[in-house]
Amino acid sequence: MNYLRKPFRYRNDGAVYWLVGMNVLVFLAEWLFGSRAIFSYFSMIPAAVLRGRVWTFITYMFVHGGLSHLFFNMFALFIFGTQIERQMGSREFLLFYFVTGILAGAFSFVVYMLTGAYWVALMGASGAIFAVQLAYAVFFPNSVIYVWGILPLRAPVMVLGFTALELFSMFTRTSSDVAHLTHLAGFGVAWLYFLIRFGMNPWREMRR
Repeated sequence: MNYLRKPFRYRNDGAVYWLVGMNVLVFLAEWLFGSRAIFSYFSMIPAAVLRGRVWTFITYMFVHGGLSHLFFNMFALFIFGTQIERQMGSREFLLFYFVTGILAGAFSFVVYMLTGAYWVALMGASGAIFAVQLAYAVFFPNSVIYVWGILPLRAPVMVLGFTALELFSMFTRTSSDVAHLTHLAGFGVAWLYFLIRFGMNPWREMRR
């Protein structure tokens, strides 16, 4: 059996709840110790990475710029992540979550370096969250999501809509404070993860 596709023994240990809890604890630390100190030490800043802060490729996923940023990310992680963890098992889910989040951050780092954005502070779990949403659309293509609680969309249509919105926002710079590139990279890395790890073509699965 291909080593890259060797499955883990299935267990569902509620990893999503631990991830949500860790994000909340880091947010509380921002409030207790000052957000500037937390941001500078745990956000992924290209110039700081070059000085040795390589751990920020992981820690940036647990830092959020405000309560709404934290809430919407954790809400999406809870809604979609619990279903994906139940489908994959906890170990596979954690591998998927961290691989997509780390590589989405690494891709953004390369682009920031090439464009001279050395002091951009990348923070938030959005890259991994977008990957989880893609996984949801692949595993549950007939599931209907009510966007904003009123607009019913099938999961694959939601993912394609988010992709189009991120591309539009990135090129028109309608929300320059949002890391659209990282969101798109989350989708892209998740797509490759399914191809390499599971031997599944996400497009074929979403079209079912």
